[in-house]
Amino acid sequence: MKYLSKLQAVLEGGHFAVTTEIGPPKHAGAHGLKYTAQILKDFVDAANITDNQTAIVRLSSIAAGVHLLANALEPVAQMTCRDRNRIAIQSDLLGAYSLGIRNLLCISGDHQQFGNHPTAKNVYDLDSIQLVNLMSRMRDEKKFFCGEEIKEYEPRFFIGAVANPFADPFEYRVDRLEKKIKAGAQFIQTQGVFDMERFERFMELVRARGLDQRAHILAGVIPLKSWRAAKFMQTQVAGMIVPDALVDRLKNAADPPSEGVAVCIEQIKYIRENIKGVHGVHIMAIAWEDIVPEIVKQAGLYPRPEVVLD
Repeated sequence: MKYLSKLQAVLEGGHFAVTTEIGPPKHAGAHGLKYTAQILKDFVDAANITDNQTAIVRLSSIAAGVHLLANALEPVAQMTCRDRNRIAIQSDLLGAYSLGIRNLLCISGDHQQFGNHPTAKNVYDLDSIQLVNLMSRMRDEKKFFCGEEIKEYEPRFFIGAVANPFADPFEYRVDRLEKKIKAGAQFIQTQGVFDMERFERFMELVRARGLDQRAHILAGVIPLKSWRAAKFMQTQVAGMIVPDALVDRLKNAADPPSEGVAVCIEQIKYIRENIKGVHGVHIMAIAWEDIVPEIVKQAGLYPRPEVVLD
C-alpha cells in the first residue's frame, strides 16, 4: 500500500504512534522551529503545528510546517475554521500540499475573544466536521468544495480531527466523534487525559460503536511542570478534568517538573497497556518541547519504527 504520510504508515502498520505539538513563534523567525525539529525528529512520528492557538497571532502553521520538513520532522498542519472562509481554506491547503505537507488536522479554533485581537471578526464559514468531509471529498472525489472538478494534482491529505472526552454532556462526546469519523477523519487526537477513569469509560463507548476500528485514536497527554499549572488547567481551562490527587502530588513533590514527567510516563504506559482501542499518544509539552525525547524513551517508545511510504 502507498501511504500518504509517515504518520499514516506508522498507524496503519499497527505501530503505537507518537505525535507532539509545536506552537509557532509570535514573530517571523524560524530558528526556534529548526532547533526544536532537530531535538524531536528521531523521537516522534509527526508534530502538530498549531494554527494561531488561543486566537493569538503567530507564524503561519503552513510556513512552520515547511521549516519542519526541511529539518526532517514530519508536520501535521492544523487548519482552523475561525479565520478563513472556504475559498481561503482551499487555497491555503492546496499551497500546503504543494509544499510537501501531507497531514492535516481540522479544528474549529478558539474564539477570538480569548486571544490578543478580541475585536477581530471570526469567520466560521464551515465547522470542523464540514471541513473534514470536504477535504476528504477533495482527495477522494477530486472535487472542490463547490463541486467543481479538480482536473489534476488533487491534495491527498491524511486527515485528522480532535475529540474531547471530558466536556459535557459526556454521551455527546462519542456522538460527535462518530460524526467526524463518518465525515472522513482517519485519525483522532484527544484532549489531554488526566482523569483516566473517565477516559476508560469514553473508550468503552468508542469500542462499542466500533469507532476504534474506523479511525486511529491518539490519547493526549500533558507533562506538567508545577502544581500551579495543574491547578490552572483544573480551574481555568474549559473541558479539562484534573483530579485533586494530581494537584496534591505535584504540590508535595520535592522536584515538581520531574514528578510531572513521571506522571506523564505513567499515563502513557497505562494507556498503552490497559486501554484497548488507543493507537498512540499525542504529547502536548506546552513550552517544554525539549522534554519530549526523555518522555518517549522512558515510556518505552524509542526507537520509533522505520516505515516505507511507497
